[in-house]
Amino acid sequence: MKFKLFQITNQRILNITTTHLVVGIDIAKETHVARAVNFRGIELGRHLSFSNDAKGFEQLLAWIRKLQNQHSLDKVIIGMEPTRHYWLNLAYWLVDKGVETAVVDPFKVKKNKENRDNSQTKHDIKDALVIADMMKNGYYSFVRLATGTHKSLRVLMTS
Repeated sequence: MKFKLFQITNQRILNITTTHLVVGIDIAKETHVARAVNFRGIELGRHLSFSNDAKGFEQLLAWIRKLQNQHSLDKVIIGMEPTRHYWLNLAYWLVDKGVETAVVDPFKVKKNKENRDNSQTKHDIKDALVIADMMKNGYYSFVRLATGTHKSLRVLMTS
């Protein structure tokens, strides 16, 4: 059965409930930035800068759990830009932890950033909020990562 784009977007919006914490992450080579909003787009807490390693990922998860406890939210969805290969470590780690993970289109992030504040300035903290805002508005796709044999074949072809 074929769906029209607005139907798919509506389903994604309905997926985010009043008990969701929506986290947007701006991916960088070494230090990522995360910001969190509720289902209405109201920012919760301050931003978090964390490193692109296991220690930084644990810091992110602790920050998320703290915000969930403070605001009585029991679900979380995380969105990020698939920037080069830098996002893969975090995405695999989040999927292994059972966290709902999604990606947003970098081109749409750029356009939404300009619409949000009528400025072309680029900043990681600003981008993370734009990504979270796009997530709550249904402009995301769930992550489908290669596993098992497919992952091994990708590594082999890259090598």
